[in-house]
Amino acid sequence: MNKIFKLCFVVLAFIGLTATAGTLEDTKKQGFVKCGIDGGLPGFSEVLSGGKYKGMDVDGCKVVAAAVLGDASKVKYIHLNAKERLSALQSGEIDLLYRNTTWTQTRDTSLGLNFAGVNYYDGQGFMVNKKLKVKSAKQLNGATLCIQAGTTTELNVADYFRSKKMKYKVNTYDTNDQVRKSYESGRCDILTSDASQLYGLRTIMKKPSDHIVLPEIISKEPLGPVVRQGDDVWFNIVKWTLNAQKSAEELGVTSRNVNKMKKSSNPAIKRLLGIEGKLGANLKLNKDWAYQIIKQVGNYGEMFERNIGKKTPLRIDRGINALWTKGGLQYSPPMR
Repeated sequence: MNKIFKLCFVVLAFIGLTATAGTLEDTKKQGFVKCGIDGGLPGFSEVLSGGKYKGMDVDGCKVVAAAVLGDASKVKYIHLNAKERLSALQSGEIDLLYRNTTWTQTRDTSLGLNFAGVNYYDGQGFMVNKKLKVKSAKQLNGATLCIQAGTTTELNVADYFRSKKMKYKVNTYDTNDQVRKSYESGRCDILTSDASQLYGLRTIMKKPSDHIVLPEIISKEPLGPVVRQGDDVWFNIVKWTLNAQKSAEELGVTSRNVNKMKKSSNPAIKRLLGIEGKLGANLKLNKDWAYQIIKQVGNYGEMFERNIGKKTPLRIDRGINALWTKGGLQYSPPMR
């Protein structure tokens, strides 16, 4: 079965490579970006009343639309569970995956995919009900865990419990909603996933205050946008739209002051906003591509704080997702 599974991935990857020789042109022709998301993860991608989409990953889709089409609203969102997401990208159902997907060596090298950067540095954690009186993951020997299938979570759990010589049981489900409901109903003791997901899912539980996230982080989970291999123009666009947001924050350019910043004498700001240089032409985009991103969606810091920051229900601190100038890991190569 493993050989058949791998063969399917190779075939899908080949289809993707041959079908995306001109994703930029196709996107302009169809008039929207086909973007794969979760759709049910607070803080990253969720559907609000009235059908409005919101979240860090949603904003990532909008950023590409703003740069390519000049309109951040020109996105077709496609909901995908963890098992569907990579094959949907390989087959051409979507042209961009912004779905809290971990960048791993295997995914980056053997599936015909390219990771275009990191929009959120995460790590796997554990959530428990306070009534269990568990304070540390080291107390989880014999626990039953709820896990979403098709994720790095399963492998991380196996590695962690094996290294600690602890026993465990696993109940797997296809969607975050199924995992959450199973955990709340008591079918498992622990809900484990990326820490950001735990904070998001906790906000929609019946009694959020009954649940705590344990202090241990057991893995590295760099999350970011993914595209198919074989289309370097599109790969560069997705990569540098995210970098433009990080550069804008570092330079102090925001959605509120971007018009004023057009008059700045700072050469770096002039290049970013298309006043000088050929950054847009290098990407086969209009010279105001980054201006449109910042004006319509905002810089990286604005995106973070609006969706998952300290003033949101998730109340996540910037931590390692702060800019490198403030002790974090978020960093853009030079925009020049």
